[in-house]
Amino acid sequence: MQAKYISYQETNAFSAVVLDYISGKDQLKSFYKYTPDFNGFGEAIKNRKFNADRTVLVNTLQRQYANVKTTPMVTEHIKRLGDSRTFTITTGHQLNIFTGPLYFIYKIVTAINLARELKQKFPDCNFVPVYWMATEDHDFEEINHVKVEDRLLTWNKPAAGATGRLATKDIIETLTAYKGYLGIGTKGLMLSRLVEAAYTNNNRLSDATRELVDALFGEYGLVCIDADDPLLKKQFSEVIFQDITEQNSFKFISESNTKLEELGHKPQVNPREINFFYMTDNLRERIVEKDGRYKVMHTEISFGKEELQTEINNFPERFSPNVVMRPIYQEVILPNLAYIGGGAEVTYWLQLKSNFDHYKIDFPVLLLRNSAMVIDRRSELRMQILGISHKDLFAKTETLKNEWVRAHVNLHLSLNDEERAINAVFDQIKLNAYKIDKTLSQSTDAAKNKALKLIASLEKKMLRAEKRKHKTSLAQIESLKEKLFPTGVLQERVLNIAPMYILYGDEFIDSLVAFFKPLDHQFTILFD
Repeated sequence: MQAKYISYQETNAFSAVVLDYISGKDQLKSFYKYTPDFNGFGEAIKNRKFNADRTVLVNTLQRQYANVKTTPMVTEHIKRLGDSRTFTITTGHQLNIFTGPLYFIYKIVTAINLARELKQKFPDCNFVPVYWMATEDHDFEEINHVKVEDRLLTWNKPAAGATGRLATKDIIETLTAYKGYLGIGTKGLMLSRLVEAAYTNNNRLSDATRELVDALFGEYGLVCIDADDPLLKKQFSEVIFQDITEQNSFKFISESNTKLEELGHKPQVNPREINFFYMTDNLRERIVEKDGRYKVMHTEISFGKEELQTEINNFPERFSPNVVMRPIYQEVILPNLAYIGGGAEVTYWLQLKSNFDHYKIDFPVLLLRNSAMVIDRRSELRMQILGISHKDLFAKTETLKNEWVRAHVNLHLSLNDEERAINAVFDQIKLNAYKIDKTLSQSTDAAKNKALKLIASLEKKMLRAEKRKHKTSLAQIESLKEKLFPTGVLQERVLNIAPMYILYGDEFIDSLVAFFKPLDHQFTILFD
């Protein structure tokens, strides 16, 4: 495969706040600590204070990997986390079945490549790429389906509580359908075997996801962590109690949201007064304060302040952070330097810095993940025949079709010169009319506007007539856009890795690793 790069601005697919962040706009600098470049990482390495127990982290990961036949590099990376010179580079995501949309893959490759680049720049330190498994998330409907080209495969089952704890014994029908799509070709069978092993060898979704991700990325040293663990949560228990009883996150994040809104940016998440859930098997419900007690919604469970402290001390694993407190939990238990996320994640992390400052927890370098479009050989050939560039693809379909017609006909379809001539004629008429009777000026303007509307209408008719002559080419343009922008959005937000694996096999991930440049802040276009 080959690669080209264009700016994120040219894709017209990213929010203003994200573009302002990667451009280093001054107005956002109070919302983060380090710049996403080597200078920022140099400062982050120098300032990072990690107070959690590295031995607990290493032992927990070794236990979680006990039944995974992982690579020597992953094993070594886990051991290195016990060394004070080792830092993590983290990305996180839900446990989407069969890896979900492509951007999940892109997140991980960005983390892998950033860890490699930092090792070259700072050879005295070690950098471990980490996938934070969102095992505590309870929104099953967000993860129970996968899109493979025009097919939507769904895992239907009753589900409650943390998705990481869900049993996988009833996923066989969906697994069979997924394997059926992959087919019997050599490349498709490679992924089919990995997926089947992961979901049939493990009883829980968290373990199945770890095995599959390790099979895809273990050779690059990626470490998966499941933070739904009593020993890890215990190191977070002080913050849990303080934030539930003092509601600090609500105060500080709300203030940050107001400041972002004043700059014209819409916050991605809104904090609650209490930003923790109470969680047991088949249960993850919000905690709310009412009449001096801390009640678990939709249950009879409640605690007084002292009872809450006792419950957190004895069972910290029962307290699950929501989206605004999970990042703080992450930075408490990992010696982390960077968090890699998509546009929405970058936005909500910008909302969190003041809360990090309050708890005196280091805010990591915030990095936008690499984004990419993969153009298969047939589509690339069609583009060459039509004379469409990679940048052209990001225009709206109708705009692209109109520009193509204008560029591929010998006739002059624009009447801009005629419009200017009409303006000039009527300006002269208006001047003469004004000398005769001042009230005639308005009549002249009305006549001019009518003439210009007729010219504009005629130009549209000329363009439509010319389009009819090129019906086949325009249909090909429409088909090309539908293929590369399924449902009208970036390919990575919809498609799964399956069609890429059928086409390219292992070469697909290898190409991502070869071409992704985490610190260049550019959109990647991959093509044959």
